[in-house]
Amino acid sequence: MKSLKIHAKHNIFKTIFIFFLILNLFHTAYGQNDKKEKKYKLQTVVIDPGHGGKDSGARGSKSMEKDLVLDIGKRVGKYIENNLTEVKVIYTRKTDTFIPLYRRAEIANKNQADLFISLHINANPNHKARGTETYAMGLHKTESNLEVAKKENAVILYEEDYSQKYEGFNPKSAESYILFSLIQNTYLEQSLNFASFVQEKFTSNTHLRNRGVKQAGFLVLWKTTMPSVLVEAGFLSNPKEENYLLTEKGRDKLAKSIYEAFKNYKNKIEQKSVMLAKDEQDIKFSVQVAAAHDPIPLSSDYFKGHDDVQQHKISDTYKYTIGESPDYDKINKLKEKIEKDFPDAFIIAFKENKIIPVQKALKLKNQ
Repeated sequence: MKSLKIHAKHNIFKTIFIFFLILNLFHTAYGQNDKKEKKYKLQTVVIDPGHGGKDSGARGSKSMEKDLVLDIGKRVGKYIENNLTEVKVIYTRKTDTFIPLYRRAEIANKNQADLFISLHINANPNHKARGTETYAMGLHKTESNLEVAKKENAVILYEEDYSQKYEGFNPKSAESYILFSLIQNTYLEQSLNFASFVQEKFTSNTHLRNRGVKQAGFLVLWKTTMPSVLVEAGFLSNPKEENYLLTEKGRDKLAKSIYEAFKNYKNKIEQKSVMLAKDEQDIKFSVQVAAAHDPIPLSSDYFKGHDDVQQHKISDTYKYTIGESPDYDKINKLKEKIEKDFPDAFIIAFKENKIIPVQKALKLKNQ
């Protein structure tokens, strides 16, 4: 009787153990899948209020750029912190201090930021010039773009040894800007996408003219290792726009526009990342070794002893492949290995069990 009780007790513990084992496997499997689908999250943004301290930036009749962009920057950060609590907000400055341009990029890179937003306000000898524009790093296409970049880059004249720090760059020389044509901006597409969101929101939320998305050589964006933009939120040299920027309501609308643009950009790239992660899981590569109108037995001598041959019926044709992997390099090595048996072998790609061009498959995986 005692042994029966022990045996029954043992069975209960065994059942409980198996239950928790299955539960753990279930959790692990779905957890891993969840991780794959949530491939990328925008976690850190750097807000960079331009100028500061001894560098006032543009001057209006009643205000200075450094003060207005600091207020706008703090408002943008507060909107993000209050509404997107999973995002870490870092400021290059929160007080009226001078921060060298190279240091601003260092702050973003050190914190492995996902986005860098540099905030500025424009000025022009023509007091009728008005509106907002947002820049990504690139070679200027117009003289007006060049002049904006020259004005913002002149900040380095406040820095000691600026020629060494910026590799001989002279912010006053048009020739110096040629070097930017040699720079390959890895994040240009993302930067331009975010810039477009900013301009769209400025248009819908404010009465300010939309001067568009542009490119120019800004040193503050030069060495950032993430998508980066420079926002020019109006003209202090325009009396009406200066008055608008001096109102709390005006600055708050500009800040809210940038926040809403950030939110839209974040949602878009995270959604795209999930879709790409799913695409990656679906894509597989194989080595095609034969094709025929009539089926070939997998045990046929034609396949020279290879026991991992698969048959695929595509329309009226039977295709035969060896090997299968989402790793292109692995399949390429397999192809080289079996070419002695099948000299005409070549790689094909499948997505959701349908053949697609190999270049398209590689492009989907590399995005």
